[in-house]
Amino acid sequence: MRSPAPPEPSLRGALSDMLRLSLGGAVALGFARFAYALLLPTMREDLGWSFTLSGALNAANALGYLLGALIAAPLIRRAGLARVFAGAMLLTALTLLACAATGLSVPLLTLRFLSGVGGALVFVSGGGLAALATRAHPERSPLLLGVFYGGAGIGMLLSAALLPPLLAHGWRGAWLALGLAALACIPLSAPALRRLPTQAASAPARTPAVSLRPLAWTLAAYTCFGIGYIAYMTFIVAFLKGAGAQAWITPFWALLGLSVVLHPFVWAPVTARLRGARAMTAQMLTLAAGAALPLLGTTLPALLLSGALFGGSFLAVVAFTTLITRRTLPEHAWARGIAAFTVLFAAGQVAGPLLTGLLADRAGGLRLGLGVSAGVLLLGAALAWGQERGRTT
Repeated sequence: MRSPAPPEPSLRGALSDMLRLSLGGAVALGFARFAYALLLPTMREDLGWSFTLSGALNAANALGYLLGALIAAPLIRRAGLARVFAGAMLLTALTLLACAATGLSVPLLTLRFLSGVGGALVFVSGGGLAALATRAHPERSPLLLGVFYGGAGIGMLLSAALLPPLLAHGWRGAWLALGLAALACIPLSAPALRRLPTQAASAPARTPAVSLRPLAWTLAAYTCFGIGYIAYMTFIVAFLKGAGAQAWITPFWALLGLSVVLHPFVWAPVTARLRGARAMTAQMLTLAAGAALPLLGTTLPALLLSGALFGGSFLAVVAFTTLITRRTLPEHAWARGIAAFTVLFAAGQVAGPLLTGLLADRAGGLRLGLGVSAGVLLLGAALAWGQERGRTT
């Protein structure tokens, strides 16, 4: 006799589960990806790195992210969404701890690569879990997905609180703190993994492979997003330090993280109303404006506005890709669509830090590279507008 299906969670319960699940984003992005920007100035000064090598450390992370996205689907088929999510969080946490043990470039490149693998597996499996969880409350899916992806902001807020005092005594203690915080997030997320649905609907028998062509414009725009956003997130702290605005770095980073956490409440109503990818166009235009502001001036109002605009929009773009996948593809193809977005996102993230670092070394500063970042985001906004010619429901 089959056991009865668990009751559908209330909206409050679903939000609680999404908040727990969002700790995966805190680890994969807030700690393993974005906190590197806070450590970078201290590590560059101590280890004598060029901007190119500095960018290569994040490019290695993005390359690992690309590999993780490519292997996510077969791993999930074999082990299931929940096991892949928990295992990938553990892998990421251990690589953060190990970064405290060496200042050599090759081991650090390897560890950054492995943390990228773990981060991609967290995001693909977590995105799959989050998409399935919205079945109980489809009308609130923009909010629920936004809460999940907003977890990166939790990681950024914790980084802003933990790292500056530790960096005053060197960068090794900062990596150690990130690793320990990441380990602490694993048991906190576990109750949600036990409650959330973990199996998508199976494809009907003899169903042909689902084409991703209806998502072509959004996929192209998302590649530009990967290039443009990661350049800002990698180098903005180093840019501010070089511009003499070091005193504003901690409040800037905290506001950036807080804006990520709050973004669902800003963008969810907009995303629910707009069809096609118009919401993505608006989000990427906002990102381009936020990226350009520090180039116009490093006054405190300009920096805070930049952080609010950028932080309030960049994870909204990530959340939107899961939403448009749900709108456009049948349920059995959701994981494939999310993985495709993740692969192109990762490819863009490999190119972004390297391009910005090379331009910075040639131009003698980060201004040109960050300007190109804003321009690439504008291109992505234009491409997303083309999705209007696609068929979405």
